[in-house]
Amino acid sequence: MSPTTLTRPLVTSLIEDAVTAPSMHNAQPWKFVCTTGTGVVELHGDPLRGMPRGDPDHRSLHLGCGAALFGLRVAAAHRALHPVVRLLPSPNDPWHLADVRFDGPDDADTELGILHAALSRRHTSRFPFTEEEIPSEVIDGLRAAALLEGCRLVVPGAWHTDTVMGLVHASELFEAADEAVRAEIAAWTRTGAGGEGPGTEGIPSYAFGPRQYDVTSPVRDFGAPRQVPARTSARFEKSPQIALLGTVEDTREEWLRAGQAMHRVLLQATLDGLATSLMSQPLEWPELRSEARDPGSMVSFVHMVFRLGYGPQGRATPRRPVSEVLAFY
Repeated sequence: MSPTTLTRPLVTSLIEDAVTAPSMHNAQPWKFVCTTGTGVVELHGDPLRGMPRGDPDHRSLHLGCGAALFGLRVAAAHRALHPVVRLLPSPNDPWHLADVRFDGPDDADTELGILHAALSRRHTSRFPFTEEEIPSEVIDGLRAAALLEGCRLVVPGAWHTDTVMGLVHASELFEAADEAVRAEIAAWTRTGAGGEGPGTEGIPSYAFGPRQYDVTSPVRDFGAPRQVPARTSARFEKSPQIALLGTVEDTREEWLRAGQAMHRVLLQATLDGLATSLMSQPLEWPELRSEARDPGSMVSFVHMVFRLGYGPQGRATPRRPVSEVLAFY
């Protein structure tokens, strides 16, 4: 494909789809660059949108950027382009995370385009799910989605689920005792109070979901300890259906792969009719993160906890305009 095919309107539409990706606290820590005539779209991380307390090593930043990279791949495939990705292409620039060309072989990952319909439908749901069990064939499809991106999706048994829930409770206590972490989270939430950041980023109060009567499901309470008008309380599922996304190694390249796998699993789950939410809270504390893995599995490093089930879909959260995240040269 000729580089001149990448017109500004086309690239803009690709990035509009890419930025629907999830990111920690909806910080949207990505920047895209398209240089005329190269046929390449560059993905850069934005460290100014990082979380110094909650994500000091930028693991979650890489996950979010990896998710945006996968959204770009899906958008390209939907438009009959053939994306080819090179991760970490600039050894001297750690924030240059990927280059994407669109001249790959015609038979490369033909299923990508099918996921496009889910990009605009996938939203985090922090609402109660039913106790209905997810069919094994659906779970197998989600496992396959993770494998296609070089990652593993582990569905824990009862004892492992109890362990993860114990880590969720522990992380809540850690968070409550750390004023800097609480302040960082508050900076990325939007309740309509004066002095808050732009409304095009962060977690709006309508996406908090209800408070849990007792914490039986891994859902972060972005509203604690503030009072949010008209926010109700509810009982959540007693037996949450969770899955852990992990890799064998713990490198920046693996984080980017995990971000792509995370988004692929979420999009496939959306097409399968599932509601989803993500939980990184227990993974943000080094002393807890290693306890999340199953010592009997092939996953050495867990990067994300998925909550899956049947229930209300969440509402779309804001995104920054493409003009803020895309530059042409």
